[in-house]
Parts: sequence; structure tokens; C-alpha cells
Amino acid sequence: MSDGRFLAGRHAVITGGGHGIGGAVAETFAVLGASLSLMGRDTWKLEAHAAMLREVGAAVETFECDVADEESVESAFAASRDRLGDAHVLVNNAGQAESAALGDTSREVWDRMLAVNLTGTWLCTRQVLPAMLAARSGRIVNVASTAGLRGYPKTSAYCAAKHGVIGLTRSLALETAKSCVTVNAVCPGYTDTDMAQRAVDGLSAALGKTPDEARHMLTRINPLGRLITPHEVAATVAWLCSPDASAITGQSIPVAGGEVM
Repeated sequence: MSDGRFLAGRHAVITGGGHGIGGAVAETFAVLGASLSLMGRDTWKLEAHAAMLREVGAAVETFECDVADEESVESAFAASRDRLGDAHVLVNNAGQAESAALGDTSREVWDRMLAVNLTGTWLCTRQVLPAMLAARSGRIVNVASTAGLRGYPKTSAYCAAKHGVIGLTRSLALETAKSCVTVNAVCPGYTDTDMAQRAVDGLSAALGKTPDEARHMLTRINPLGRLITPHEVAATVAWLCSPDASAITGQSIPVAGGEVM
């Protein structure tokens, strides 16, 4: 079994690292000893979360980054390397979800869902991969979704993007296996984050449901009967980055209470 500080001396980059799943991953990695680069568009949230982590002794830097913008990604990762060195771990967590029937999905929404959820994962991975291959060591974890493993109505663009993330994960895992770089995805079900709250608000507004009724519509598809917690997802991400998971690559692991088998 791995010791409790297996990320000590390791630099981990987390996109969307200021809150939700990314924030929980940052907290977990800090306990495991990692130096952290938190990236995202909301600098206020990044700085607030970094300040909290620094209070418990973590080494944390923050970088404004729009993962859908190639220049922004290049700039953020260059600054991250300058401050903390090459990344040993990348968690591609930044993402967005929008809901609409296919016929009501605009080209703008379609392009945005693919840009943020899929192209952003590709752009960020390209920034860390050369150094990982040269070092013959590295962990890449893509936060996908159960929407990458099955379909949901009125989420065609999001589902297409997350299915793409899983395809990217599987392909890159085969490319990197002999270089001791692992590439995996975690696939949360509805998780207790701002994204889930927006889904609740949208259902309430569209269907005239109370917030509790709308929340039940999300949780009833989970055999546990509740939302997944961000720290449950973070624990799976951490295990995939541990020495114990060195033979695990190309996998898409549901964290969804039995919703997807």
C-alpha cells in the first residue's frame, strides 16, 4: 500500500481547481503532499481556495486559464512550469454543461460544449505530455461524466463531448503505456456542486417543480438515492495517481453509486 504522502515532491496541475470537484481534488492532493497549480477562469475563487490550502501548509500557485482558448492555456502552463517545474500530475477537471433538446441546441452551444469539455482536455494534456514522456513518469486523470458512458435526454452536446473525452483517454493510454504514463478518466454521476445546483434550478424553472422535487429528479436515477460528493470523486482521482494504480490505464471509472455498471 502507498504511504500517506505519496505525492510529496510532485507538482499537480488541476484545471477548474477553485471549487467543486477540482477544489476537492486540490484539498486531497494537499494532504498527500503535492505542490499545486490551480487553474481556472474565476481568479477570485482560485485565490480564495488557495489561501485556505496555504493555511494548512500546502504549496499552491494560481493561474488564470480558459481551457477553450489555446493562447490562454499556453500562457498558464508556461507560468506554472516557471514557478513549480514540470507537472507530474494533470487533472483535467474544468468543464461546463448546458441542456437543450437537439433541435434547440444552437451551433454556439454545440461548439462551446466541445471546446470546453473536449478540446480543453486535449490542449492541456499537450502541455504536460512531453515532459512526462521524457521522465517516463506521469499521471493524467480526465474528469468525464456518466454522460460519457451513456446518453441522457436533452444533453446531446455535453454527452458527445464527454464521450469524446473517454475516447481520447483510451487512445492516449495506449500511446503512453510503455512510457509509464497512465491516462484514466473518472465518470461522476450527479455531484453536489454548482453544476448540479444549476441543473436543479433549470428543472425548477422549466417544469414548475420545487427545488426539492427537482433535486429528487436528479437523485432518483442513482441507486444510492443521493448526490455524489466531490470528495468521493477526489478520492478516486487520488488513487489513480498513487503508486498502487501504476497498472491502471485507459479506464473510465464511474463514481455514481451504481447508476452505470
